[in-house]
Amino acid sequence: MFISINNLAALTGTSAAVTASWSRRGVYPSCVDSNGVRGFEMHDLLDIPEAKAMVENRWSEEFEVAPVRQFNSVELFAGAGGLALGMAKAGFHHVLLNEFDTSACNTLRKNRPDWNVIEGDVRHIDFTPLRRKVDFLSGGFPCQAFSYAGKQGGFSDTRGTLFFELARAVKEIQPKVFMCENVKGLVSHDDGRTIATIKNAIAELGYTLVEPHVLKAIMYQVPQKRERLILIAIRNDIAQHVEFHWPSPYERILTLRDAFFPGVIYDCEVPQSEGATYPEKKKKVMELVPQGGDWRNLPEEVARKYMGGSWLLGGGKTGMARRLSMSEPSLTLTCSPSQKQTERCHPVETRPLSVREYARIQTFPDEWQFMGAMSDKYKQIGNAVPVNLAWAVGRSLIRLFNDIETVMPTAASDCTEAVREIMLKQQSLVVKKNKVTQTSEVQSNLRQLNLFDDIVTVKKIGNDIPVDSKL
Repeated sequence: MFISINNLAALTGTSAAVTASWSRRGVYPSCVDSNGVRGFEMHDLLDIPEAKAMVENRWSEEFEVAPVRQFNSVELFAGAGGLALGMAKAGFHHVLLNEFDTSACNTLRKNRPDWNVIEGDVRHIDFTPLRRKVDFLSGGFPCQAFSYAGKQGGFSDTRGTLFFELARAVKEIQPKVFMCENVKGLVSHDDGRTIATIKNAIAELGYTLVEPHVLKAIMYQVPQKRERLILIAIRNDIAQHVEFHWPSPYERILTLRDAFFPGVIYDCEVPQSEGATYPEKKKKVMELVPQGGDWRNLPEEVARKYMGGSWLLGGGKTGMARRLSMSEPSLTLTCSPSQKQTERCHPVETRPLSVREYARIQTFPDEWQFMGAMSDKYKQIGNAVPVNLAWAVGRSLIRLFNDIETVMPTAASDCTEAVREIMLKQQSLVVKKNKVTQTSEVQSNLRQLNLFDDIVTVKKIGNDIPVDSKL
């Protein structure tokens, strides 16, 4: 299996200059593929851990993993459903999802009308009716500032953060396993004190934390250079009997060509869709940038004028005037494809990536529809966990739950009435949303009609809650 110099750099987390020097100096035998691209054969790179894992992968074997029974799950901070969809594809049965953003909730409801989605502030949800009825809880909590009242930092020191709300849900539900995902920067946030506080909080909750891993999406059939920190914790009464195994990678790195054309993950070309456009002045600048290039490929006078004050800072800034390459994975998607500091220009056409191209890079299926204004759609997709990454982790979690069933068999719980109770309580709330802080205040515990736009009532569920909602 061939890997280019640039893609090996993405795989190993180093620069293309370094991997090119490996070729030049003969550190590893190099070769040229049929397109004239220089790189390496993967079997010649077995002393590089990431390459070795891809060569010796168990992807096909793990792809066949299926749940031995229904495993109930709850997801918090669900967004547009990247993580939830991946977990569902792996075999989890979602009984409840929570998300604050209205457009994202509409996306979830549009695509999975049988999912029970609570739109609103997680702080107002009482999860106790689901105690010991749910097998798995997951959520990608936003990383807020943590307070450190205690010297060690634990559960009480996370109060006021959304991690605290996830931890509270764990405390109230007592799932067998829970998972948190976040940006890899959480590991070093505040000189490591944030992750230390989270670890201590997990221990106080009565769970054993699997050593956290930063997973590179490009290793899991995702055509995007995106890294996520994954934390998985197993309830103490179970942890000593089982062992979690991280997912095996796919055999090769997928590129934008795999995202936009028929191949491994899609059987047709990317559908036409709405998308952002460049002003004429910016378009003329971007037309000068080759595939895989950036501001450094512009004539000096053009670059100087385009970059403005950033020109004086020198070096780096490779996101500016950046055109992607069809033979490489995309850079990490952001909430907009045309921000000046994080440009994501189409490899061949001089325009920002379209909404559906964004979705394909995040490995959403083409039938998954995003609701809201175009800017809402970009934001939802940019903030999502890549579906195929979530699916790979989900399969490893299903394998863990199958192992738990072998040593500690239990029957799946019926969560219908518990979910009904939770959602009816939410139906009675009248809340005022603050979109800036992503929080809300309860105005009344009795539902009432209101004419003001900023008063949001939870959609009436009542007898419409399905008796047994399926994926």
